[in-house]
Amino acid sequence: MPRRLGQHFLTRQAILKQIAEAACGEHVARVIEIGPGEGALTRHLLSRTGELHVIEIDRELAQKLAREHASEPKLHVHEGDVLEIDLAQWGTAVIAGNLPYYITSPIVRKFLELDARFQTAVFLVQREVAERLTARPGSRDYGFLTVMTQLICEVELVCRIPASAFSPPPKVASAAVRLKRREVRPENLSELLAFVARCFAQKRKTLRNNLRPFYAAAIDSLPEAGLRAEQVPVEGFPALFQRLKDSTTLQPPVH
Repeated sequence: MPRRLGQHFLTRQAILKQIAEAACGEHVARVIEIGPGEGALTRHLLSRTGELHVIEIDRELAQKLAREHASEPKLHVHEGDVLEIDLAQWGTAVIAGNLPYYITSPIVRKFLELDARFQTAVFLVQREVAERLTARPGSRDYGFLTVMTQLICEVELVCRIPASAFSPPPKVASAAVRLKRREVRPENLSELLAFVARCFAQKRKTLRNNLRPFYAAAIDSLPEAGLRAEQVPVEGFPALFQRLKDSTTLQPPVH
């Protein structure tokens, strides 16, 4: 079968088992799998859940999965684009999957936007993305995606995965990460994320230079003004946002 849509299928059984265990533990009531492909991870998830919904955009692969598991009442195959499907329609679930590298960030964002019924996601991603998701302040990989994700979830590296574990082998290394939703969601999250995006608008610039068009001279009096966004810890952004919000009325951008 031809490989389309940038598909690389993980075939190493020990790693597949590790990902399923990270997602489900011994057992969970419901799992949503993104991009099941030929069903390698699907088989491991089926033994650890009472209900499994798989979303596959490739019609041939979706039909093949449905045929192969026709006698399995726990499995529900949905053909479609995960970015267009309402993941909440089936109720509380763990989310897992081998994410297409070209739409990884939108899928991660889609999980982050779900409500508290969706506590856990385990994603197989390009290792470079995993390093960004798990990055710490001051590192080269620390950026907007890091802060957005870590504000909402605790992020853990499950395992690193070599290219040789896939068929066909991709040109990059991969990793699996687990996102576990924090108990308390930040207040005014959409406003906060817009603020964080402004902080990282130009990574090499200081917060003063990135934020002055929006907060005028109010940014100058803050001790963080001379820092770059990559030097601010995740928990520092809500506090910084609130202080600026309290001290000034948001100004229109200066063109």
